[in-house]
Formats: sequence, C-alpha cells, structure tokens
Amino acid sequence: MVKKLTKHGNSLALVIDRPILELLRIDQDTLLELSTDGKKLTIALAPASARRKKFDKAQSLAHARYGRAFKRLAE
Repeated sequence: MVKKLTKHGNSLALVIDRPILELLRIDQDTLLELSTDGKKLTIALAPASARRKKFDKAQSLAHARYGRAFKRLAE
C-alpha cells in the first residue's frame, strides 16, 4: 500500500485506514512504537509496561473473585 502524508498543523501525519486499525485492534489510545534503520519506518504496538501488566493481573484477579458482585452492583 502506498500512502501520502497529510498536513496536520505544523506537522505531517500518516493516516491509517480503518480496516487496518480494526485488523490490528488499534484505537486512538493504543501506544505505538516507531523505529527506523535510516531507510524504513517501522510502526509496532508498544510493549506493555510493567505497571500495566501488574494492573491487568490485579484486574483479572479481582474479576475472578468478585465478578458476580461487580455485576450486581452495576445493575
């Protein structure tokens, strides 16, 4: 796929088409890591931080233990 950069204020932006975003499950809050070897630009999902991994683990544990109570509280 060949793309052109789009003017965005004083910068340039690369617009990623919705089907690609959906395929990769990327939204506006997804952190991306950009790197280059001087000739190629690589865009990849940023690795989860240690803090995020710890939060996700705690959230899963809380859901497993108290999921039913959370659901009743939500109703």
